[in-house]
Amino acid sequence: MGPLHFFLGVDVRRHGDTFLSQAKYAEDVLDRARMTNCKPAATPINTKANLRGSTSTPSIIAYSDADWAGCPDTQRSTSGYCIYLGSALVSWSSKRQATVPRSSAEAGYRAVANAVAECIWLRQLLGELYIDIPSVTIAYCDNISAVYMSKNPVHHQQTKHIDLDIHFVRERVAFGDPRIVHVPTDQQFADVMTKSLPTATFTSFRSSLTVGLPNTVT
Repeated sequence: MGPLHFFLGVDVRRHGDTFLSQAKYAEDVLDRARMTNCKPAATPINTKANLRGSTSTPSIIAYSDADWAGCPDTQRSTSGYCIYLGSALVSWSSKRQATVPRSSAEAGYRAVANAVAECIWLRQLLGELYIDIPSVTIAYCDNISAVYMSKNPVHHQQTKHIDLDIHFVRERVAFGDPRIVHVPTDQQFADVMTKSLPTATFTSFRSSLTVGLPNTVT
């Protein structure tokens, strides 16, 4: 293929000792950020700046939702969740469920299970990075029956058709983390992952997910 000249944003120049440059990559970044005409600075950070690390206690909050039998061909549901670390959206998903649920409660419970599994993984990852999350994970769900199923073992006896691996949510709730909490539908941000929404609702939820139009991103 000949001598190497450019690879993964690195410009390779050979005159005497080999010289590696990322000037082209930096120019592309400045162009995308619309900062091409900005004045240069001698150092990347103001020497007089005094930044404070965050003082708020970090927390994990999840929103989960399911569109029961939303597929007209297979009658399968779509699970969706969005997970926040503090005020930052760090994980989200929209995925068709593998089996056909027999009730909206089952569909909602499976969505909760997916969100809880992701929250457990995120907490373990943060633990490996020595980031302690002292507060209990809060998982919001707008299906009241699914909330009851996560707390009431008697109710579980009426739902034996749900796969046993889904019931790990109940075990985790019994351990004290997470807490499954009901949230009104008009505050269920995960709805944007599972169904079509009116313009006003979609715009509001999109903003809550820290997603904006290109010309509004700063």
